[in-house]
Amino acid sequence: MSGNPTTTTPHGRPDVPHRSAGTGRRSGTGRRAGTGTAVPRRRGVLVAGLLLLAGAVLPALVVRSDVADPPFQALDERWLRWMGGPHEGIYRAAAGVLDLIGGPVGSLIPLSVLVLLLVRRRWVSAGFLPAAFLGGNMLVVQGLKHLVDRPRPAHPLVRVDHGSFPSGHAATAALLVVLLGVLLVPAARRRAWWIGGAVFTLAMMWSRTWLHAHWLSDTVAGAAAGAGVGLVAWWLFGPALARERARAHDRRGAAAGTGMA
Repeated sequence: MSGNPTTTTPHGRPDVPHRSAGTGRRSGTGRRAGTGTAVPRRRGVLVAGLLLLAGAVLPALVVRSDVADPPFQALDERWLRWMGGPHEGIYRAAAGVLDLIGGPVGSLIPLSVLVLLLVRRRWVSAGFLPAAFLGGNMLVVQGLKHLVDRPRPAHPLVRVDHGSFPSGHAATAALLVVLLGVLLVPAARRRAWWIGGAVFTLAMMWSRTWLHAHWLSDTVAGAAAGAGVGLVAWWLFGPALARERARAHDRRGAAAGTGMA
């Protein structure tokens, strides 16, 4: 008798167990056959990232066609008037702190995380972080700034460089939220992280307009660009990051088993 009896379906056809086409291919569940290691490529992450990037690039083309008076200039000026008035007290302190976080201090955050990743020998994560952070800021944000070269509002309260569109501070805030959430926050706790990150990004957007350093549309486009770059980079590095986390989990489990023994 055969050691692998087959069953029949109600229509009389043999019911053969499903087998993977090869030992190294991924099944439809997103797992690499033969290893059981999850290799996710979430299409929703890619779609969201591309839509956000489009939300920064398309307005850039609109502003570039008429930098002095784009279609939403009236809304930008109305919002800037709402941000007028005395700029003192706790609001000035909060805006000053956010200005530092989005500027020179903000560059120390990914640098510190990079050192931590290298110490933990998370080589894939250590490559993902600078690639996404520098690519988002140097290529996307600065590229759009040079493409558009929009004048800033008059009399900004902080030192600024050329090009108002998009906001580099807002882009940095949104990009850091995505990158730190991917690398440091467990998946079960990310929903709370995303909510807090959205509040932080909105606060950064407010501070840039309150300091008269940017128009409102600059900050919206900057936040969209930063979050979009982060999501697209996450989609690209997702399988490699998942395998790295699985290996780290296996190492911790093996170390715990050795300790118990």
